[in-house]
This record gives sequence, C-alpha cells and structure tokens, in this order.
Amino acid sequence: MLFDEEMMLLAIEEARLAASLGEVPVGAVVTDASGKVIARGHNVRETENDPLGHAEVVAVRAAAAALGSRRLTDCTLYVTLEPCPMCAGAIMNAGLKRLVYGAFDDNMGACASALCLFEHKLPYKPLIRSRVLEKECAALMTDFFKELRNPG
Repeated sequence: MLFDEEMMLLAIEEARLAASLGEVPVGAVVTDASGKVIARGHNVRETENDPLGHAEVVAVRAAAAALGSRRLTDCTLYVTLEPCPMCAGAIMNAGLKRLVYGAFDDNMGACASALCLFEHKLPYKPLIRSRVLEKECAALMTDFFKELRNPG
C-alpha cells in the first residue's frame, strides 16, 4: 500500500473515534518531513462545545505544539473530508507543504467542491492530492448521517 493511503487509514481511525463520540466522523493526521506521524485529530465540536473543533484544526494545533513552531512547512496533513474555508485558512496559515484528503464536501468544501480557496491570489498554496481512499472516507459520512436519521 502506498504511503498516502496508509496515512489516510490512520485518519479514518480518527474519524471512527469521532463517530463513536457522536461527532461528525472527520479525522486528520499530520506527518513531518520524514513521514513520521506527529499529530492526530478528530472532530470535537460537540464534545468540547467548540465551533472551531474541526479535525484539521485539532491536528494542526497538536503538530505545532509537537514541533514547537507555528510553521509546518515540511509537513503533510491527511484528512478524511475536504477542508472547509476555516480549515483551508488554517492550512495556509500553518504553511503546510501538502494536503491530502479523501472525500469531497459539496456543501462546505473549500478546495474543489463548494469553492476553491487555493485558486485565489493568496500568498500560499499547498500541494493538494484528493480522492485518497475516497469511497471509504465518503462511506463514513454517509453511514453516520444515515444512522442519525434512522437510529436502531
């Protein structure tokens, strides 16, 4: 299995943890320049009453703490769902080298779906790879919301 897919499987584990807590199942992992996992995160918006508690923000904050720097210029963020505008902004502000995501988000996706924030004339753009384990990542969302609508 390729490295990006292996890291996305770790992000999927985080998404499953989020779902088990009643959170929308989004998970994220950050790796350093050598490919070592330095941070993980999942949605905590409901459990922590935090509107900013998106998986990407949680993981980026943890990565910055692990490196002792707000600059994550040699790091890659793996996330199960296309980042929203807030998270895309966090990616730019952290200076992440790469963004790898699985499923598209037609409602809030800011990398290709609802809009593409990175196409605008902004000072920074990461290298982006999408559709990594897309079916598995999309199924997390579909299954979660299906269960919410039809419990039991």
